[in-house]
Order: sequence, then structure tokens, then C-alpha cells
Amino acid sequence: MNVTVSRKAHFNAAHRLYRKDWTDEKNSLIFGKCSNPNYHGHNYELIVSVTGEIDKETGYVIDIQFLKDIIKEEVEDAFDHKNLNVEVPEFKDLNPTAEHIAVVIYNKIKPKLKPNLHLEITLYETPRNFVSYSGK
Repeated sequence: MNVTVSRKAHFNAAHRLYRKDWTDEKNSLIFGKCSNPNYHGHNYELIVSVTGEIDKETGYVIDIQFLKDIIKEEVEDAFDHKNLNVEVPEFKDLNPTAEHIAVVIYNKIKPKLKPNLHLEITLYETPRNFVSYSGK
């Protein structure tokens, strides 16, 4: 029997959507106000969901405190109150779109989990705009 355990978290971060190989005009055309050279910020909401079998001894799919600690170390400490373009190494050459941020978070958390656990990341950039990624 598979059960999904989820943990919510949040972080605040600034970013600019742009490609270094495009002109400012093309970046503005494609990314609009999100390409502001002075950056802009979001209050990101994150849901980390782990699916797997319930352990017969503990009754857990995953210890929620362990998951909380991973999220704090790998996401909150790394991204909160940062300029993603400037201060987060993963985005040095990667446009920090919500899609890319979700994939980066997945890639930071997945190696910390037992291989038999399925991971899904849901990232809300705004209350109405969100993306999900599960490694596929």
C-alpha cells in the first residue's frame, strides 16, 4: 500500500527571467516584466510529497522531521532571501523559471531519500501559478 506524505514550506527570493544570449528587447518581448534588469521577487510556496510503502516497524513512509530538515537545508537555507540569478550557483547558467526551480529542488532532495521513495515537487510562484515535477 502506497501512501503520500507531504510537507509545506516557503521561501522568498528575487530573480530575473532572461537569456544572456538574447538582446534586452527579445528578453522583454518573451519574458515581459519578469525580465526587469533590477529583478523582482516572489513569496514561493513549496509542497514536497514523498510516496512509498508504510514501514511495518515505524508506521512511517518517511519521518516528517527528516523531510523537514532536508527541505530546510537544501531549499530554505539555499534560496530564502536570495537573488537566485546572483547568489544560487545552480542558476548561474540556468534561467530561474518556476519550472527550472522545481527541477533544481527535486535534484537537491531526491539523493537524500531512499531510492524506493517517489518524490514530487509542487512550487507555487504565485497563488495561481504553480508547477509540479516528479522526475519524469
